[in-house]
Order: sequence, then C-alpha cells, then structure tokens
Amino acid sequence: MATTRQAHTVWEGNLLDGQGVVTLDSSGIGEYPVSWPSRAEAANGKTSPEELIAAAHSSCFSMALSHGLAGAGTPPTKLTTSADVTFQPGEGITGIHITVQGEVPGLDEAGFVKAAEDAKANCPVSQALSGTKITLSASLA
Repeated sequence: MATTRQAHTVWEGNLLDGQGVVTLDSSGIGEYPVSWPSRAEAANGKTSPEELIAAAHSSCFSMALSHGLAGAGTPPTKLTTSADVTFQPGEGITGIHITVQGEVPGLDEAGFVKAAEDAKANCPVSQALSGTKITLSASLA
C-alpha cells in the first residue's frame, strides 16, 4: 500500500530578509523555523531544506541497511548513521556524504561495507536524490 506524507511551509518576505515555518503535517510533531541565513550561513536555531534532506536520508538509509542485513541473516544490533548535505549558494546541493557505524554480530568489515553500499544504492531516498553525488563511509563499531 502506498503512503503519502505531507509538510507545508509558510514563507513571509523576500529570500534574503524573509523567514518561514515548516510544519510536519503527517506526524504533527512540530513546526520548524527556516530562513536564508539558516540555509547559507549559520543555523542559529533554525532548520534548512538540506538539514531536512539529511534527516530523511539518514533514516531511510538506516532502514534499508537494517533490512538488507537481516535478510542476509546478520541483523544489526545498532546502526548509527549521519548524512551531511552540502549546499553551495548559486549552485545548489553539491553532494551528500553518509557515514554509518554498525554493530553486527557475525559480520566482517567487508561484508558490512558491501551491505552499506547496497543500501546506499537502493534506499528510496538515495534513488530520489540520484542526481546528486552520494558518497559513503561505513565501518563496524
């Protein structure tokens, strides 16, 4: 069964001086302020599209990797994943780097890296972002 999730943003003012609020409608878990300075300079307590993409990518990747490892008979005890999304004003998103560290009993480093590469290629968010260079660092704890 397909699912659709919703969020919306209310923006006031121009790009450089304006600001907005992103609301996560489907979950109802919060409203988050956004602004150009939070995107192109320091966050200062506000989020950005890139931070929201990083959150989506790190969680999707973790789910895909967990599923792949379990399917191979080596379910993980713990996966810690971060995604760094680089934004260059005037160019856009120039890259995403995923870093994952795993605790996977019965699996060696090479097997973990292979599973992580597969998750990077096949998680739905990676596929949606396929126009962006995505790199990976994977290691066992």
